[in-house]
Amino acid sequence: MAPLKNLETEYPIIDSTFRKFCASHGIFSVEDFLIHDLYMLAAFVEQDISSERLKEGITQVLSIIDDMHQPWWNGMELLEDAKRNKHVLPTGIQGIDLLLGGGIHIGQLTELVGPSSSGKTQVCLQTASNVASNHMVLYIDTSNSFSPERIAYFLGKTIDVASAQAKNQIVQKVMSNILCHSVFDIFAMFDVLHQLESHLRYQDGGGCQMRLLIVDSISLLISPVLGSSSTQGRALMLSAGYLLKKLAHQHNLAVLCSHFKTPIHGFWEGCKICDLGPALTG
Repeated sequence: MAPLKNLETEYPIIDSTFRKFCASHGIFSVEDFLIHDLYMLAAFVEQDISSERLKEGITQVLSIIDDMHQPWWNGMELLEDAKRNKHVLPTGIQGIDLLLGGGIHIGQLTELVGPSSSGKTQVCLQTASNVASNHMVLYIDTSNSFSPERIAYFLGKTIDVASAQAKNQIVQKVMSNILCHSVFDIFAMFDVLHQLESHLRYQDGGGCQMRLLIVDSISLLISPVLGSSSTQGRALMLSAGYLLKKLAHQHNLAVLCSHFKTPIHGFWEGCKICDLGPALTG
């Protein structure tokens, strides 16, 4: 979801005056509307000399939020969609691919769960390495755990060419196909996801296409906001899940999110869940 300043081009009503009013109440993005007391905001609007225009702006933002809700689909539409998105991206890890029916499914959100030090980041890095041979990968790193050295190591084990120059070219190609963003709070993640959504919307279909989004680990972003006593944490978690599933479905992406094994995992309905325990030992 977008910062308000990014919406003015498409929605002129969300101008500098409207944004200044919102900023005075701690509202800077569409997400902020989800967690704000709109009744209280409406009361402040009534006291402003530009109340009618401000009401139009609020109505416009609420309309943007409403447009985010998924439409009603019948069973046949869901079946056809499942057939379109049946393709998978192999992780390169036999146990994981077997558990997931071939790999990470395009058009779906997959949760990778396990306790600390169970190998979640290892799976994320190896999946990125495997997929980036043919597709673009966006890797959102929340704990400075992204390691290009590990990816190079994985590639060294799988590249089957004799020439050192050819190996180096493959490594360079894979590395250039992985875009890494470090984010340390949930709002920074929303910012990156919104930029990704804009990029995917204008992809021309040529060249190397973005096919995989990895968030490692989303627990580190969600757990802090869930610790508050307000409804903010729940709203932000729901918004994150919705946006990730929307990106997967509308733009034919495979989305992989790693989680600590806590009550948070499995919260987003309709996700595939891969538990590292049986996946790595089975």
